[in-house]
Amino acid sequence: MPIRTIKKILQARVYDVAVETPVERARSLSRKLQNSVLLKREDLQPVFSFKVRGAYNKIVHLNEEEKTRGVICASAGNHAQGVALAATRLGIKAVIVMPQTTPEIKVKAVRALGGKVVLHGDAYDQAAAEANKLLDKHGYTYIHPFDDIDVIAGQGTVGMEILRQHTGPLEAVFVPVGGGGLIAGVSTYIKYLRPEIKVIGVEPVDSNCLQAALKAGRRVMLPQVGLFADGVAVRQVGKETFKLARKYVDEVITVTTDEMCAAIKDLFDDTRSINEPAGALAVAGLKKYIERSGIRDANLMAICSGANVNFDRLRHVAERAEIGEQREAVFAVTIPEKPGSFRRFCQHLGRRSITEFNYRFSSADAAHVFVGVQTSDSVERNQIVSSLEAKGYQVLDLSGNEMAKLHIRHMVGGRGPGSGNAGIPDEVLYRFEFPERPGALMDFLGKLGQYWNISVFHYRNHGAAFGRILVGLQVPPRERSQLKKYFAEIGFPYWEESANPAYRLFLK
Repeated sequence: MPIRTIKKILQARVYDVAVETPVERARSLSRKLQNSVLLKREDLQPVFSFKVRGAYNKIVHLNEEEKTRGVICASAGNHAQGVALAATRLGIKAVIVMPQTTPEIKVKAVRALGGKVVLHGDAYDQAAAEANKLLDKHGYTYIHPFDDIDVIAGQGTVGMEILRQHTGPLEAVFVPVGGGGLIAGVSTYIKYLRPEIKVIGVEPVDSNCLQAALKAGRRVMLPQVGLFADGVAVRQVGKETFKLARKYVDEVITVTTDEMCAAIKDLFDDTRSINEPAGALAVAGLKKYIERSGIRDANLMAICSGANVNFDRLRHVAERAEIGEQREAVFAVTIPEKPGSFRRFCQHLGRRSITEFNYRFSSADAAHVFVGVQTSDSVERNQIVSSLEAKGYQVLDLSGNEMAKLHIRHMVGGRGPGSGNAGIPDEVLYRFEFPERPGALMDFLGKLGQYWNISVFHYRNHGAAFGRILVGLQVPPRERSQLKKYFAEIGFPYWEESANPAYRLFLK
């Protein structure tokens, strides 16, 4: 057993700047997963990440000559904030090299904490190379974000707190993995005192450097890494961290972007806090472990490692969370292009909650509809496909299609067929608002599609109190007064957009 590492964890100086974060039970998630889900809330640290522990423990143990030279580090953001805070507290100059892809909230936080920021490269490894150049040029003291025994010891205090705060049975602890500093420290300490507890690493499927190293039996360099979970976007696990992780980590689970988004939503539902993708990584892995193993009534703990996320990223998170939780299915359905077919298709969907509905007239024979449907699980998604196919529709399940989810759903449409400015004959365009409630969209479609052919349709459920629809109809001029009367009977606010220049440029 690495007694030296255990001693360093026990002697680590972290509480000058860090706090002992609580372990909380996630009540909603525990009910849903039929296990006791415990959260180690490292997102509640002063810099909203565990990284302050290792950074301070390393810097406080520097000798006076090393401190005088100033410190430098490379970081995707959270280690940078820890270094900046520690250096400022100790009166030391700090230079931080960060990838240009680092969320702005982290860059601003580092500057506010007194660090000098240098932006370089698209990922951690490029930033690290630049930091080494500056190190050679100026003689700074390098503070590695993970591959250093003092940094590992500082992160290991998370494991020390876990065992002190939870003394009862514990099936497993799930730990997010980037370069491996946190899981090296936590696994070493937990396995020394409670070897029966599993320590399970969690990585994104596109940044799985520890999983690849364990499989190969040596450290490997990934050709590239995904940037969604920027806090763990590391191409190669550390040398020191791998020595410990290969001994004490039981396994590594990988998760998708959608599964991380779902975990962020789970954490918000339980704690009303918003973790960054890397911060929710452990919860996503915990959920996958339960699904795979079928375990019930066990105590499972996830380390919520950070909450430094740009606010504008939440649009993407919210959109993808439902798919990650398998609560939204996305389909492409081909229907006959004739009056009434749109309405019949809506009737076949039933009173399910619709998250998105996109359609643009393209030919006289068939129409392609892009539709998102709320589901409870993959079983219901498959049932919807079978039901529609039984009615004679061609159905393509796009729920796992990355291009469709990222791009195609926002590009469905385009100009209608026709030469010059002719476009689709007799097309008029209207925008509607209606109260958002289960079945409301289907009621609206059922009423609207009885008399005129629908040539454009766009709807997205934004989670607001009112649904918003853009609809194009083929209505001969002599029937337009009848159309206005029909709209009045529907009773929803509407605006004609036929003269809107955006419509004329992109749809007509």
